[in-house]
Amino acid sequence: MLRTHTCGELSLEDVNQSVVLCGWVQRVRDKGGMIWLDLRDRYGITQLLFEEGKTPAQVLETARSLGREFVVSAKGEVIERLSKNDKISTGAIEIRVSELNVLNPAKLPPFLIEDETDGGDDIRMKYRYLDLRRNIVRKNLQLRHQVARYTRAYLDDLDFIEVETPVLIKSTPEGARDFVVPSRMNPGQFYALPQSPQTFKQLLMVAGFDRYYQIVKCFRDEDLRADRQPEFTQIDCEMSFVTQEDVLSTFEGMIRNLFSKVKNIELPEVPRMTYADAMRQYGSDKPDIRFEMKFTELKGGDQDLTSGKGFGVFDDAELVIGICATDCASYTRKQIDELTDWLKRPQIGAKGLVYVRYNTDGSIKSSVDKFYSDEDIKKWVVALNAKPGDLILILSGQADKARKQLNELRLEMGTRLGLRNPEEYRALWVLDFPLLEFGETENRWFAMHHPFTSPKIEDIELLDHSLGMVRANAYDMVINGVEVGGGSVRIFERGLQQKMFEILGFSQEEAQEQFGFLMNAFEFGAPPHAGIAFGFDRLCSIFGGADSIRDFIAFPKNNSGRDVMIDSPSVISDAQLKELAINVV
Repeated sequence: MLRTHTCGELSLEDVNQSVVLCGWVQRVRDKGGMIWLDLRDRYGITQLLFEEGKTPAQVLETARSLGREFVVSAKGEVIERLSKNDKISTGAIEIRVSELNVLNPAKLPPFLIEDETDGGDDIRMKYRYLDLRRNIVRKNLQLRHQVARYTRAYLDDLDFIEVETPVLIKSTPEGARDFVVPSRMNPGQFYALPQSPQTFKQLLMVAGFDRYYQIVKCFRDEDLRADRQPEFTQIDCEMSFVTQEDVLSTFEGMIRNLFSKVKNIELPEVPRMTYADAMRQYGSDKPDIRFEMKFTELKGGDQDLTSGKGFGVFDDAELVIGICATDCASYTRKQIDELTDWLKRPQIGAKGLVYVRYNTDGSIKSSVDKFYSDEDIKKWVVALNAKPGDLILILSGQADKARKQLNELRLEMGTRLGLRNPEEYRALWVLDFPLLEFGETENRWFAMHHPFTSPKIEDIELLDHSLGMVRANAYDMVINGVEVGGGSVRIFERGLQQKMFEILGFSQEEAQEQFGFLMNAFEFGAPPHAGIAFGFDRLCSIFGGADSIRDFIAFPKNNSGRDVMIDSPSVISDAQLKELAINVV
């Protein structure tokens, strides 16, 4: 080894010891008679000391020639620091240097290699290998390592076996777009990169492996945002001879174990909510339950407290729905107008916002006073269980749209009121999703999860006449309003799987061509099985308290799906295209 210690391990116990450290120059402070140099490696920072009269002249000259990010080796004696630094682990000592060697000089980096850097996203992505030297980014990747390590340990203790599945597979028409790979040996034919190992893990259950997992790379050619990348990682799992309850208890245990090991937080028992209740109470299938502010229907279902008063906006609406913002009656008209403008943005698309102030003196003021009497408005106040000092916010329109818009408003109010504390974690199981959703454009039914999800047993008969009412034996885990995992009990009988393909519009020939291998396998003794997959990158970002998954991936892509560091994707030569039997346009 070129070094005896790292830059993060020396302490007062090592005083008077001769050591050799290697690392990168963080900064140099030359005070004339004395020079201090901060030396950095993956483990921390150690201060080096150079003194006129005590340090060899050649060593002093070398120290003065150093720039940021030079790679150096320093030999010296550990001494106690006079001015200690409690912000770093080695802050009680420094090294009086006797030998200094430049292992590799460095150009001046394009941004500061410090926690608070002056580099923007684009420049840091281009020089990602420099960005990874920053403590804040490196710690994110260390956290990722810890999450993977504890995940494997938990599943290993439960007799799961890690099995690698193929990366070059067959393209399927369901789900997101595939990334495709041309086959040179089979001209005109293509592999696909897996969106998940779904069919392979089911085949492993047919093979009798019983409990499988894999921390696996997956690929989807879809539009990107902060929590999406074209290539991402899943904790992918499958179990045989289990019910939904077995899966929920096993993987709730895994998540609680991860919070305990990684965050030192004892997560309480995870509550459960049906999809129908989540949509009715929160307008979202991934509600943030760190705060209440549930929806109340003023018009909808069996109740109508708004119609027949001459207010056409409510009279014509399928749904009138509201939330109660505690202690917000003091909101000014300017603040409410700002909220209204926020809701009218194209990405939300609300037509307007109705409000009711329930003032602390007991008086009530609304934006629709000329249409509704005090008695009318008081019925709204009672329905929303508002207290003096509260503000009621109401939206209306087509039911699904109104719920989605009010969900956005609820989250925005939660943020503005400080109710979405990033240091508080609330997990939730959402159950009983619809099995199918109807595509108006395509005029056909689609699987809401994937074609291999089993309907709930009591709903199987509805497959013959009421497809929109069939519930899936499926489940999602949500943490702080972010979906982090999802899975289902699988279809394991050929007849039911064939029927599912027919509902989705596959002919028998198409189903056999695409998934014949799986249906054939079901005829050789497929056990009942179920599984789940967690978004590993998302989990890491939640543990790290970040909105974006990028800083928890060593070499991420940008929002255009490009790696600007290596300039990928890129064109290939005509010769390569010809070899792959791809016509050059």
